[in-house]
Amino acid sequence: YYQQWKKSVGSGRRSALQLANAQSIGNQSAIANRKSQISPLNVGWAKVNFTPKSPTSTAGYGVRQGALYTSVHDSIYVRAIVIDNGTTKAAIVVADLLIMPPAVTEQLKTKLKATGIPFEQVYFGATHSHNSMGGWSGGIVGELFGGKFKPENVTWIADAIVKAVQLAQKDVKPASIGYHEIADTARIRNRLIKDGPVDPYLRTIQFVRNDGKKALLCSYAAHSTITSSDNIVLSRDYPGVLVDSLEKGEADFAVFMSGAVGSMSPHIEGETDFIQAVAEADSLESDVQKQLPAIQTFSNPQFQMVTLPIPLREANPRITPNLRMRPWVFKWAFGDFPNYVKVLRIGNILMMGFPCDFSGELVADMSAYAAKKGLKLMVTSFNSGYIGYITPDKYYSKDSYETLTMNWFGPYNGAYFQEIARDLIDKMP
Repeated sequence: YYQQWKKSVGSGRRSALQLANAQSIGNQSAIANRKSQISPLNVGWAKVNFTPKSPTSTAGYGVRQGALYTSVHDSIYVRAIVIDNGTTKAAIVVADLLIMPPAVTEQLKTKLKATGIPFEQVYFGATHSHNSMGGWSGGIVGELFGGKFKPENVTWIADAIVKAVQLAQKDVKPASIGYHEIADTARIRNRLIKDGPVDPYLRTIQFVRNDGKKALLCSYAAHSTITSSDNIVLSRDYPGVLVDSLEKGEADFAVFMSGAVGSMSPHIEGETDFIQAVAEADSLESDVQKQLPAIQTFSNPQFQMVTLPIPLREANPRITPNLRMRPWVFKWAFGDFPNYVKVLRIGNILMMGFPCDFSGELVADMSAYAAKKGLKLMVTSFNSGYIGYITPDKYYSKDSYETLTMNWFGPYNGAYFQEIARDLIDKMP
């Protein structure tokens, strides 16, 4: 399917590699941004509290049926890092949300223009907390997982993102950057296959500015589901505990991005949800502490950003193994939005964001392929859209939540997305 699409230039559609070169339709500066740039970096960061003014639905657990949260356990934030080397400017934006809602993304395509950093130059992510605010998606399924749709919630989130990017731009100063990864197999498990493969790595990017301030961006694949469906409070789950702890000790600013969370769950025990969340975060903070002495930073790394629109076949969701939903019914129930893969390269670090719960089982082969090119791959989920779960194709016939209920565009999407990844890695100079 992908090969046919890449060959369809004659019918007016552009190939993946052409799209990677152009980054987006109408962006005349994109080709220049795609070229290798080796200039000093300037980095700034900021966070904006977007905790709702009054209780709203929580998103993540359908069993709650849109129930309002009963209290605020910890506030939710948008965190932004802006990187500028004089030629290319990009932002990394992470929200304490279940996903990056497609309706928010659509608003941002217009609103981000006010920041001077267009949508095509923004790399999105989410902490995937199942206890953050909802009400940002219409349709039957959107309201099942996120409560009654409220357009004002979409605007509330989008405006917080714009503000965070604007504040981060005002904070940019010369900086160097480094990377390290360390395996933590004790705090993650495969929830789809008993004792199955996991993506165990805590991946950390460190920004060190000339003014002495430091920022850390961490990514891990365990789902943010320690706070259970019975505990209806507003919370960032274990990622919130982690970034708060890092900002009290190891860094002036910290960001957590969900990695390849498909099939990956936290592996932790404790008397209460919040005791477990602290234990998970403490383990990861200990990993960060082990990493920091080994991180070597560079002040003028290659820097580039790619936004790649991706084609998908018609939706093919299954209600049961032998009963499927018609594509038009799916669009009515779920909505219909464009989807993208985003790539941000800083030196030998290659961040690749997918619009889905991307399976941790798929990452090992992709990382090995990137390593042959001298690149360190960091895969993240929930980048500017949502298309369900992408899992290994060998599990397509398995009757489970991830491979049946949430596999909306299969089969063969595991191989499809891995091929997209290889294409993008091959295009890196």
